[in-house]
Amino acid sequence: MNQQQLFKELRVIDLSTVLAGPSVGTFFAELGAHVIKVENRTNGGDVTRSWKLASEKAEQDVSAYFASVNYKKDYIFLDLRSEDDMFMLKSMIAGSDVLITNFKEGDAEKFGLGFATVRSWNQNLIYAHIGGFVSNPERVAYDVVLQAETGFMSMNGTQESGPLKMPVALIDVLAAHQLKEGILCALIARERDGVGSYVEVSLEQAAISSLVNQASNFLMEGYVAGLSGSLHPNIAPYGETFNCSDNRLIVLAVGSDKQFESLCGVLGADDLISKTEFATNPDRVKNRTSLSEQLSHFFRKFESENLIAELTSRHVPCGIIRNMDEVMQTARKQNMILDEVINDTPTSRVSGVAFRLSR
Repeated sequence: MNQQQLFKELRVIDLSTVLAGPSVGTFFAELGAHVIKVENRTNGGDVTRSWKLASEKAEQDVSAYFASVNYKKDYIFLDLRSEDDMFMLKSMIAGSDVLITNFKEGDAEKFGLGFATVRSWNQNLIYAHIGGFVSNPERVAYDVVLQAETGFMSMNGTQESGPLKMPVALIDVLAAHQLKEGILCALIARERDGVGSYVEVSLEQAAISSLVNQASNFLMEGYVAGLSGSLHPNIAPYGETFNCSDNRLIVLAVGSDKQFESLCGVLGADDLISKTEFATNPDRVKNRTSLSEQLSHFFRKFESENLIAELTSRHVPCGIIRNMDEVMQTARKQNMILDEVINDTPTSRVSGVAFRLSR
């Protein structure tokens, strides 16, 4: 199966900006859909065209940020206040399968692009919208604000660092995945009954739905997660980092007693297994500071790559903390880096499609 042609019959109009909506359009483009990105010609288009690193050329029309979520699209610049441009957009939507928007509250209706209106042009259309705050739809919604308001920043960081945001627009990414799922469900429903749907996702609810075990820890036990760095509240040693003899850091994700025993066996720390304070996972969680201090002495005896190889062979979950350069070198070997020229600018991005279909 050529999954790059999976949606070759699908036509998508992408009216969205920034990251969440555009990444959904790119997902379908990577899988063969014809995706047309419509940008505002009165203000220079998607704002992320100007979100550049200090090293990027000021005169360049495309930023690395823009390139990351706008792969394999056709670009059209329109003014939605122009009758001629609106007629063109209406004609495009009438012949399309999916419309992606992230209009601010009230703007869709202001431009004559509300769901009821658009559906009158195309009964088969799947109208997919990303909103911000359900609790206050008129509030401007940017990722770092959502990370703050939905609990993520209260857990991310240490007592020394204070609350931190994730270094990617995590809530946008999570909302994009939710919208993809909604669109795919709507496509299945349309295959069954021939009618389009309205699919709506909010950044706020996508974030809350992704709190998973931290939310249930609170709902079931009243446990309010605080700043704990990379440590896991339910498992130890999980998230602890250790320095090796070559000054490279290894992180552990030990989730069972058997894995802990294997870890100690590789490190030559068998005496830790017999200590009652480390006998079970609940014991290790209670005494994780002492455990980390005792383990650290053993890690310093090993070179990182050799230790990872040995731990991996014993099925102990662990990894070396790698920088972006190292990760991208690995990604190239996995054929996940995609190159494209956008508006005469050579660009590179990581594939947004991480699954593989086979028959």
